[in-house]
Amino acid sequence: MKSYRKELWFEVPTRRAFINITGQVEECLRESGVKEGLVLVNAMHITASVFINDDESGLHRDYDKWLEQLAPHEPVSQYQHNRTGEDNADAHLKRQVMGREVVVAITNGRLDFGPWEQIFYGEFDGRRPKRILIKVIGE
Repeated sequence: MKSYRKELWFEVPTRRAFINITGQVEECLRESGVKEGLVLVNAMHITASVFINDDESGLHRDYDKWLEQLAPHEPVSQYQHNRTGEDNADAHLKRQVMGREVVVAITNGRLDFGPWEQIFYGEFDGRRPKRILIKVIGE
């Protein structure tokens, strides 16, 4: 069995953003040489997410609006976590809703997606370096 590991680093200039990382994951898959197996894509920070959905800008705006309604950033005083001196409690909650990681099957050397599926990095407390783990295993 082959195993491949790579970290992707991001520094999003805004507090929140959604970035399509499908191409970068596909490049890692090519580098791995794996034809049949699985790829794990994992946000390695507790205020960021990895998820699969459609690459449609209206949907991304809907996600942003919906998440802000579920866990508004302000007032920051509404969260117990922010009493530690931070202001990112909402980002922790948004990450919990959107998820930590995705696993995608690899078939014939390609990501085995359904129609319209793409992999996204969701940032909820940006403006600092963060990383994603890509782990490919298989034959």
